[in-house]
Amino acid sequence: MKKIYVLAATAFLSLQGISQNSFFTTTNYRGAFAPAPAAMWTDTWTEWDPQNVNYPAPNTTVSSNITTNTTWTSGSVVNLQGQVFVKNNAILTIEPGVIIRASKAIAGTGLFITKGAQLQANGTVNAPIVFTSDQAAGSRGLGDWGGVILMGKANNNNAGGLNNIEGLAISADTEYGGGTSPDDNDNSGSLQYVRIEFGGYVYQPNKEINGLTFGAVGRGTTIDNIQISFANDDAYEWFGGTVNCKHLVAYRCLDDDFDTDNGFSGNVQFCLGVRDPQISDNPAVSTSEGFESDNDPTGSTGTPLTAAVFSNVTDIGPLRGVPTATYASGFRRGARIRRNSNLKIFNSILMDHATRGVYIDGSACEGNANNGGLKFKNNIIAGYGARATETGTFGVISGGANAWLMANANDTVKSSANILTNPYNYFTPDYRPSVSGLAASGADFTDPVVTGVHSIATNIAAYGISPNPANDKASIYLELLVDEKLTITIYDILGSKIDVVN
Repeated sequence: MKKIYVLAATAFLSLQGISQNSFFTTTNYRGAFAPAPAAMWTDTWTEWDPQNVNYPAPNTTVSSNITTNTTWTSGSVVNLQGQVFVKNNAILTIEPGVIIRASKAIAGTGLFITKGAQLQANGTVNAPIVFTSDQAAGSRGLGDWGGVILMGKANNNNAGGLNNIEGLAISADTEYGGGTSPDDNDNSGSLQYVRIEFGGYVYQPNKEINGLTFGAVGRGTTIDNIQISFANDDAYEWFGGTVNCKHLVAYRCLDDDFDTDNGFSGNVQFCLGVRDPQISDNPAVSTSEGFESDNDPTGSTGTPLTAAVFSNVTDIGPLRGVPTATYASGFRRGARIRRNSNLKIFNSILMDHATRGVYIDGSACEGNANNGGLKFKNNIIAGYGARATETGTFGVISGGANAWLMANANDTVKSSANILTNPYNYFTPDYRPSVSGLAASGADFTDPVVTGVHSIATNIAAYGISPNPANDKASIYLELLVDEKLTITIYDILGSKIDVVN
């Protein structure tokens, strides 16, 4: 909790708190892309056929942990061998255009950024940084290597504020979270214009690593323009943390596109998820969703609650415009929100999913939806296999699931035709809204969660003014549930503004 003390000279005190959030870009359109003639932000730096790219041979080998500041220079083609940990507060800088070819022969090859260390991997639109398999074109597969794992010191709801990356040996090098002194502004570095391909090595049975894993990563970290392709688990998974992300692509991965757990409370905007009908998880282990969200594995009330905010997501499921299409048995929904999550999704498109558009799973999540903690607003659900929305049989949501969906300005259409321009060509797609279609308009950014302007009372744990009323000086004490910027406005007894404290 954040505690604020303010000393003010006044006769009468009135408090107005404003949480300021400038992260979200306001759009008129829904989904990840603006209509033509605006270009897609995926142009140039993404790769839609990574299986058949002829990457150059390695000219550098890295097989040891990185403990001092290190730079991989432009022109390098790095053969990454084994589990390489960046540790001892070191900074690994990867320059634009570097290609990292991860060894399949050495079990569990991956790049792990430990707490206090940083990865500065800033490619450009014309020279992205690529992490991929070391196998030849045509021979690459899901899970050839591990992936990229960032571990930070931000808040999470694990016991004691600490946990270890699943599947890996428990040690200080695999620990994430700030414990009893979390730092939500922690900085694990910067990843921009980065592709990560063919990750997801199985470290333990049913404990594959993701394409990009965030372990309690703080909002001081920059994540922008990332493509995860053919990962053998989730494309992205956030285990707690506060990191904000923009321009994420999840392309033909196995399990979930966007998986949020353990109190993740960051903001995410402009995301594309594309599924391959033949690539899903084993439903005996896990079903494949666009979004999957838990507060924690047991659905507890542990805080901070998972309450991430997503806006402008386009997620295309396995039906791909054909309601009778066949698909791998693990596919299910566009969004499965369960286990007491308070996930929030705005201005997005969930289309062509196997069974349902959105599933509010469990009485706790139904209660969260009913009281406004869980939000799903101004979205489009289209081309769904069975129903637009569903809940369990708990009956907590007033009026039922469909009434809740409609009351929050969502659109549901059975057909996905004319939603996007050309979304079903893998190699030359156009994910922009059809110019006169449903997605070209209808976005709304007036919800306080997105605008970030609301009364301080929504996040107050405790407050006090002493003495009250005051004749000369007063001390104002605030204890907040979240770390946010506030404006306190002080007035005299006649209503004239005396001071503004930021």
